[in-house]
Amino acid sequence: MVHEKEDGVSTATTSDIGTGMDYQKKAREHLWLHFSRMGNYSDEHEIPIIARGEGPYVYDDKGNRHLDGLSGLFCCNAGHGRTEYGEAAARQIEELDFFVLWSYAHPRAIELATKIASLTPGDLNKVFFTDGGSEAVESALKLARNYHRMRGNGQKAKHIAREVAYHGTTLGALSATGIPDLRAQFEPLAPGGCHVPNTNIYRWPEDHDPVWAAEAIEERILFEGPETVAAVILEPVQNAGGCFVPPDGYFQKVREICDKYDVLLISDEVICAWGRLGHFFGCERFDYQPDIITSAKALTSAYIPMGAMIASDRVAAPFMEGDASFAHGFTFAGHPVAAAVALANIDAFEREDLCGNVLRNEGAFRGMLETLHDIPIVGDVRGAGYFQAIELVKDKDTKETFNHEEAEHLLRGFLSGELYNRGLICRTDDRGDPVIQLAPPLICGPEQFEEIHDVLRPVLTEASKMIRD
Repeated sequence: MVHEKEDGVSTATTSDIGTGMDYQKKAREHLWLHFSRMGNYSDEHEIPIIARGEGPYVYDDKGNRHLDGLSGLFCCNAGHGRTEYGEAAARQIEELDFFVLWSYAHPRAIELATKIASLTPGDLNKVFFTDGGSEAVESALKLARNYHRMRGNGQKAKHIAREVAYHGTTLGALSATGIPDLRAQFEPLAPGGCHVPNTNIYRWPEDHDPVWAAEAIEERILFEGPETVAAVILEPVQNAGGCFVPPDGYFQKVREICDKYDVLLISDEVICAWGRLGHFFGCERFDYQPDIITSAKALTSAYIPMGAMIASDRVAAPFMEGDASFAHGFTFAGHPVAAAVALANIDAFEREDLCGNVLRNEGAFRGMLETLHDIPIVGDVRGAGYFQAIELVKDKDTKETFNHEEAEHLLRGFLSGELYNRGLICRTDDRGDPVIQLAPPLICGPEQFEEIHDVLRPVLTEASKMIRD
């Protein structure tokens, strides 16, 4: 059943998504939400229930429309409600519902791997499918260790990542993640994770050399011992902390350092691939050649779970000879239905030039966010493509940030709920300093940017007054 609101927008109601079930009650009783404080939900503080999606918008179970300013979680890049993806899945189920990639292949996996290889830069031609991003990172870290072992360098087992960076939740990926609060509950972690400064240029001293953070990687390699370091893993634009972009020359210096010490460079593009930065792969945006790319999320625009680790011919070579094997895999990786949806998704990207849409409109998107600088609480605006962040500060002149209690009150006590109630889904995050992150679907343009502005401005203005009072 579809209902029309007064403005003519069709909406879903609770009767559309069930048969009288009390979703709030049942969700609290049975559904364990991820990264969520379950004890905070009650009759007075309901769980947001999203019932329907269309284009750049989603609708909750009460029929309210929200602009999906986070693309689900940086992944619904082609927007919601593309029925052709479901049709591709249905056709695949009729032909072949499932077969494992362990010692077998199937047509869709072959076609998708070939298509991905045609889009990747350089010699990144070997595609190892996974079910998601953490699995892709886990696979890359295991491959890096095994690659060096296959070449007689078995001591090379450590990996270097950046402080505050997020690389996943499995124990191996978590060892690369540089967020103490996420790590503490699960320690001791898989060994080998080492961390260096990130590229939060907003908080660098003014006299810092643009590539000092890259040079810190070399210093850490030397400290650990080059003979023990297998890989460096970096996002093109670091997500956690709020869209940290690299300074000019950063990745070129990192590539030089990795080559110097026989260390693999892993480009973690679980977020930054598939158009988020205006290119199929984020490394293209900053003109560097990795040895491995990790990918997931928008590979299918999140219509179905899928990930991939993409390795260079050089890195894959030791496993392609004789009786060698990379003894690693997942039952559902490269699932025929997921591969069919991914092919339909990439076809939509190319047919509609979604990467081009980002490049044509990112200036307008960023320009809109820059207009918010007159609000006292807005300290920095940064990012690339359709991946932008606003850092919030107590004092613009000194860049003073908020303490834990203040950030808790600001983000979770006010901003998160108020932005959602006014029709904008985005991310309020304090894994570093407090930020608001925005990553709308790649189909968006000036109309949606204006909607984002019309929510952000009054809410941030109110928050700013609240802080001063």
